Amino acid sequence: MSSNRPDRRSLRTRLVAGQLGLVALVCAVVAVATLLALRAFLVGQLDTQLAEASHRGIVFVQHPGDGPLPPPPINAPGQRDGTVTGLLGSDGSVYDATRLTRGTGRAHVLDGAQIAALRDVPATGVPVTVDLPGLGSYRMLASTTVRGNVLVTGLPMSDTQDILLTVGLIMGGVMVSAMAIAAVAGTALVRRTLRPLHEVADTARRVTELPLHRGEVVLPARVGTAEPDPRTEVGQVAAALDRLLGHVGTALAARHASETRVRQFVADASHELRTPLAAIQGYAELAGRAERVPPDVAHAIGRITSESRRMGTLVADLLLLARLDAGRPVERAPVDVTRLVADAVGDARVAGPEHRWRLELPAEPVRVLGDQAQLHQVVANLLANARTHTPAGTAVTTRVSAVDGGIVLAVNDDGPGIPAHLLPEVFERFARGDGSRSRAAGSTGLGLAIVAAVVQAHGGVVTAASVPGRTTFTVALPHSQPAHSGGTTPPQGVPRPSGHDSHRTASRP
Repeated sequence: MSSNRPDRRSLRTRLVAGQLGLVALVCAVVAVATLLALRAFLVGQLDTQLAEASHRGIVFVQHPGDGPLPPPPINAPGQRDGTVTGLLGSDGSVYDATRLTRGTGRAHVLDGAQIAALRDVPATGVPVTVDLPGLGSYRMLASTTVRGNVLVTGLPMSDTQDILLTVGLIMGGVMVSAMAIAAVAGTALVRRTLRPLHEVADTARRVTELPLHRGEVVLPARVGTAEPDPRTEVGQVAAALDRLLGHVGTALAARHASETRVRQFVADASHELRTPLAAIQGYAELAGRAERVPPDVAHAIGRITSESRRMGTLVADLLLLARLDAGRPVERAPVDVTRLVADAVGDARVAGPEHRWRLELPAEPVRVLGDQAQLHQVVANLLANARTHTPAGTAVTTRVSAVDGGIVLAVNDDGPGIPAHLLPEVFERFARGDGSRSRAAGSTGLGLAIVAAVVQAHGGVVTAASVPGRTTFTVALPHSQPAHSGGTTPPQGVPRPSGHDSHRTASRP
């Protein structure tokens, strides 16, 4: 049964394994072919010696003797040690069945089982291999004499088998040595051949580790620095990756330039709008103080004042985000977080008396280094988010605790929770929970975006978790931050968020 599971071995391992398999196959084929050829040659030589021994035996037994029976063929001159001869009558009788013993040169009479094996040799004059019980393999040749008897002559194959075994062992040792040499040399050759491919993979890996989603990105050196041969497959892959990185670098540079222009435009527009908005608010308030203003005019003036104030808040938020995006360093001063949170909860209690506000503070004040106004805005935005998106009577609990390396601020409510489809976008700008452009609730869609930007500028992280009946926003801030605004490890015990994905818990816009 075939398996569809992918091969998880590295390309280098697979290439070396394939090379060793091919070397083993070639060595095995060569060894088998050599042994077969050598066996055929040795058996041919043995058959030649067997034919000569059989001829000497036939001549000897056909020599006229003094008695009625022919002389024993084992006594024929020139027979080698280990030769087996048997003279059988036409009626199946056995005149002689002996073996010339090695070393002593004496004739040893064969037993019944060995004589039975001699009877089975066909008298065709063609050598055959016979297994004599107790003696091993023999090459046998049966010939008919002029007297009608059958002379069976055999020579042992032990010498041939010993030679084949010795040659087989030698070839096996050579095969093992060749495999070891091929493994060492093949590994070095494959490593050298795949070195440009490793450089391609290393370049691609370094690109994947870069924060490509925002800011200015400097791509690593191209693979072309290794000068891969464009005529090879690895060189073609490297050249293609170089071209791809070039296009990506151009696109990232264009995106960063566009972001910079948009950010500068937002900052300039927000700054320029502050003066006319302040003038509109002032004139609206001045007109509202006039006497004998018609009701419809008074209503219009009130709406102008309200909307100008809201637009002023939006402009201030945009200006703050633009400054944070530009990477301007935040003020570094000791901030009493316990007092700041207590003030923000007091303001929220006045703004939302229909909610139940709870506060849990540590016994001792906790402090961090940062911008007090911006940190106050973080807490105020989280509380305003809970007040705006939960019904009256909802309990909102604000908790501050000290952990190793920093502080943790948590804002929890027992409201209805956050819809699942809003979870990936809760910290995006202009994200709203009602899916419309309504401003009835006073939301600009920038509250949580400002929270995320300010917390990141202070070297912290913000996360959120939401299920029906429980929504918790968690802000982790270190006691002190480095000069840059990113890459800071959150205080111990608070996980770093992995991004806005489907596994991330929610927050409300």
